[in-house]
Amino acid sequence: MGLALATAITAAWLFSLLALLSVDLASQSLSLVVLAIGLRTFLQTGLFIIGHDAMHGVLLPLHSGANQRLGQLALALYACLPYQHCLLNHRQHHLDPGSHQDPDVLAGAGPLAWYGRFMAGYLGVGQMASLLTTWAMCLLFAWPHTANPALAVGLVCILPLILSSLQLFAFGTYLPHRGAGQAWAPGHQAHSLDLPVWLSLIACYHFGYHREHHQSPGLPWFALPAQRRSDLSGCRLAPVTRGSKDSAIASLPT
Repeated sequence: MGLALATAITAAWLFSLLALLSVDLASQSLSLVVLAIGLRTFLQTGLFIIGHDAMHGVLLPLHSGANQRLGQLALALYACLPYQHCLLNHRQHHLDPGSHQDPDVLAGAGPLAWYGRFMAGYLGVGQMASLLTTWAMCLLFAWPHTANPALAVGLVCILPLILSSLQLFAFGTYLPHRGAGQAWAPGHQAHSLDLPVWLSLIACYHFGYHREHHQSPGLPWFALPAQRRSDLSGCRLAPVTRGSKDSAIASLPT
């Protein structure tokens, strides 16, 4: 199931990239352009979710080498992100959520400062150089098809990536971990957003069900709604605290 969904997301991302770079977006209606940007943003976020599942070893659990290679591909397509660096950051996030050692959380900070810290932890000179090279290649591809290839690349490649980073930050980091380390939230370093399943999917592939993810990191993204329903109907959720071990992360090579 995970591999089939990952294949569908990646194929849709690639097809939409080539298709939208092959048309003159400036001549299309505003509503169609907005819809295209929304679709590209959703698929862009999906690439990171595929890489995230690979980091937890659940994309292809019986084939660790292929699992890692698929994760590398997904993160490379997402933003030329280095898989190993993301893996180490995410390992630390699960081992000590909400602490000063957590690279994803800036406790007590406002959303802008937190977002800056979040982005700085994943961006680098080499990664940005690779990303700019990729956008230049997209520019060359779009050149014969549109009078304004720079606009096409901006709308199809750059803007969806920016919006996706905001989506991942808001629904996968800031809102679930807001209040970490504060006196009014003792021992509560991850909580879930109270969203219906359809909205949770659109918001960030169920990343908003973050407490369930920290409690059961071995579950793929599409299994989180069922876990949340089970927890809410039958069990009292235990708090997610600092230092909790994550076997699906800790078992992967450093």
